[in-house]
Amino acid sequence: MADTQLTEPGAISAVLSGTHSDLFGLLGVHQTSAGFIARAFIPGARRVEVEMLDGTVVGELTCRDVQGFFDGPVSLTERQPVRYHASNKEASWRLIDTYSFSPVLGEMDDYLYNEGSHSRLFDRMGAQVMTHEGVEGTNFAVWAPNARRVSVVGEFNMWDGRKHAMRLRQSTGVWEIFIPEIGPGTSYKFELIGPDGGLLPLKADPFAFAAEYRPATASIVHRLGNQDWHDQGHIAHWAGTDKRRTPVSIYEVHPGSWQRADDGGFLSWDAMADRLIPYCVEMGFTHIEFLPVSEHPYDPSWGYQTTGLYAPTARFGEPDGFARFMEGAHGAGLGVILDWVPAHFPTDAHGLGNFDGTALYEHADPKQGYHPDWNTLIYNFGRKEVENYLVNNALFWAEKYHVDGLRVDAVASMLYLDYSREEGEWIPNDEGGNINKEAVAFVRRMNAAVYGAHPNIMTIAEESTAFPGVSQPTSAGGLGFGFKWNMGWMHDTLEYMSKDPIHRKHHHGDMMFTFHYAMSENFVLPISHDEVVHGKGSLLAKMPGDTWQKHANLRAYYGLMWGYPGKKLLFMGQEFAQEQEWSESRSLDWYLMDQPLKRGMRDLVRDLNGIYKSLPALHGRDNEADGVEVVLGDDAENSVFAWLRHAPGGNPVLVVSNMTPNVHHDYRVPVPDRLSGRWREVLNTDAPIYGGSGVGNMGAVDSSDGAATMTLPPLATLFFEYEG
Repeated sequence: MADTQLTEPGAISAVLSGTHSDLFGLLGVHQTSAGFIARAFIPGARRVEVEMLDGTVVGELTCRDVQGFFDGPVSLTERQPVRYHASNKEASWRLIDTYSFSPVLGEMDDYLYNEGSHSRLFDRMGAQVMTHEGVEGTNFAVWAPNARRVSVVGEFNMWDGRKHAMRLRQSTGVWEIFIPEIGPGTSYKFELIGPDGGLLPLKADPFAFAAEYRPATASIVHRLGNQDWHDQGHIAHWAGTDKRRTPVSIYEVHPGSWQRADDGGFLSWDAMADRLIPYCVEMGFTHIEFLPVSEHPYDPSWGYQTTGLYAPTARFGEPDGFARFMEGAHGAGLGVILDWVPAHFPTDAHGLGNFDGTALYEHADPKQGYHPDWNTLIYNFGRKEVENYLVNNALFWAEKYHVDGLRVDAVASMLYLDYSREEGEWIPNDEGGNINKEAVAFVRRMNAAVYGAHPNIMTIAEESTAFPGVSQPTSAGGLGFGFKWNMGWMHDTLEYMSKDPIHRKHHHGDMMFTFHYAMSENFVLPISHDEVVHGKGSLLAKMPGDTWQKHANLRAYYGLMWGYPGKKLLFMGQEFAQEQEWSESRSLDWYLMDQPLKRGMRDLVRDLNGIYKSLPALHGRDNEADGVEVVLGDDAENSVFAWLRHAPGGNPVLVVSNMTPNVHHDYRVPVPDRLSGRWREVLNTDAPIYGGSGVGNMGAVDSSDGAATMTLPPLATLFFEYEG
């Protein structure tokens, strides 16, 4: 073969220095006017033979540079994958040529990616284990449009970015490479040369399905779809259910500190399933909500600063363990909700920040792209590739892990351009306002996509302002969430409960005011982790009085909460009146269960869940105005509240709370004449089995002449079911 068909010295130098811009155009098998030629870069080799995959030798290459560059003619009749038999004085080895494979991604992928409408990115991007052109391996794909070169690096290539430089798909800025004989369990990162020619910090894969255990930060090749799912009945049930009219009682869990292993380490997903699932079933919760389980580098962030949105954290074992947990929860009748963080991401060098040497996932201007509260970067929601990345992540958890819900964190920080910023620190929208129109569009698209593909799921917004229509359908101009956390109710009621009972009469109106906005959205009542950290103390510590009064106040509060319209959420430990402020670094104080007051509190929460589920009036109209009827809201002097709950298919339930330590005998609670008759006392938070004083009504009261006469126990909430 003529020298003109061999490799130019300048191209060889570029390969050896790692600066060649198109290795797929140079290395591998190529057809020339005289036949086929192969070029290979194999550091350490002194001799290289070329074989077809069946072992037939089709040529021997010439060493053009002792650093490992070879080329030469090969006896092939068509372009196909080949294998190299390389050797030196000490060893010989075989490797299949990466650069002899055609692309995996196609024109339709390019079209949908450019349009921002690709709904299966998690099947195309990242590390996809597959058989390609008859060979087992992994295809890697990553978006880095401004990089000069992108390579896959790992132990398999000695972290040498010259060996597996990727192919650029010019129209999308996506780089891809199929690497044969790379399979599950392989650690890898991306090496990028930025637009200025500088080498960037090694990057984890934005689409990685698994990651190394912290403090290591590499991504890990993982084959999705290993779980043999048997939860079709569970999914079908929730797909056919109006969740607004269904009991939803959520146990919020930080998986790293609910319980610990005997050695103080984290529980695996399998060990957690053995303990947590039966506990939640016994306690009567309908759902577990996990603080973020995506990979994150820093434990005290609780998972809210994620560097791996598609990877269950390695803290609790491999990803298949999480899939088994989901299967086990569904088999036990429990739904699982994940906290999801599309608002911002951390600045760690291996993460998304400055990904290809430019502000790719974030805004370049810190007035838009930097979050001062959390020292994090804000996603550029107006960039279609970023929006599609996040929408696909929501779809990913629903499809690949069968999650039942996403609680979306920090929605307010997305919706407002001036969130936590002073004048001059933010950039107005095109109308001069403070609404982030791009974030609004993203949220609407995400909700529409998730509900459209997975009607069993529910999305829940943690949104702390009065932004209109958060839980209204997108078709009606809303944001499309199924539910919204009622942060106002949480703040107002806890502020009231923190007052000494002698002063509560002066704050009676604050408690009653909650009814004015109770139906403005589809609400979840959240007593969440945020209320028991950062010096706020435990929920019990917020209650006034001595030890007995603190527990009585908390029991009365739980009764009020479960009787109040809205779905329920309780953070772990509060069901038994945890005394210490929560810390992510230790287990809950389970030893407290030796104390009768703690066992009583736990039993109360269990019974509240049971009654909430069994009485339609307490859940069937949780988010509709006809579900609640206030019958007593003006007795500030005695700090007594009373309301009726209604729903079709069930008897009315009367909820009465006495928020003073005084016993009120012969107390008249107004009841409409249409509901005269017998009312069965179905719950009394002052019952001795819960640690109370045992004051009650002998099982029932009667109503006539527009009122039910009863005894009100101290610091207690009562439920009465109408029997007529």
